[in-house]
Amino acid sequence: MNTPVIGVLALQGDVREHLIALAAADAVARPVRRPEELAEVDGLVIPGGESTTISKLAALFGMLEPLRERVRAGLPVYGTCAGLIMLADKILDPRSGQETIGGIEMIVRRNAYGRQNESFEATVEVAGVGPVEGVFIRAPWVESVGAETEVLAEHGGHIVAVRQNNALATSFHPELTGDHRMHALFVDMVRAAS
Repeated sequence: MNTPVIGVLALQGDVREHLIALAAADAVARPVRRPEELAEVDGLVIPGGESTTISKLAALFGMLEPLRERVRAGLPVYGTCAGLIMLADKILDPRSGQETIGGIEMIVRRNAYGRQNESFEATVEVAGVGPVEGVFIRAPWVESVGAETEVLAEHGGHIVAVRQNNALATSFHPELTGDHRMHALFVDMVRAAS
């Protein structure tokens, strides 16, 4: 596969920025809102936004179960910020009715770094990628991981990037920086999986 087709879950969040970053990383990028669109992609990005809203909209649009099935079947998936929360097996402090897709054996804490006005940027050393400028916006962190989950980066003593099999997740937003190396890593994962 030379040019993989990678979807961005387009229910809520920073969809456009991911589409641009994926295209810059040599993928065909397209928005995904319905199960039939999900069936046509080789990989999927779950963007940042509001995890409770994404969860509720995924259920409303009939996407929650198809997403779970594809991820369980090995669909390469990359979640940023709220997307990291969506890929967690467990949320420490879920909102009422909030569900996840799962796929990464980890426990996450929502809004762990504080409120919107406490958002910040920091350089994060990501294993296999190098130093990346991380944009943390009401960001979660990973409290703990399972034996199969590889920790790729930490910031301030907290896990902020992980990988498990075909699933990748970051607490931060690489799509907002113009540095497309995290997206390139994901595109390579998608190529390797097919």
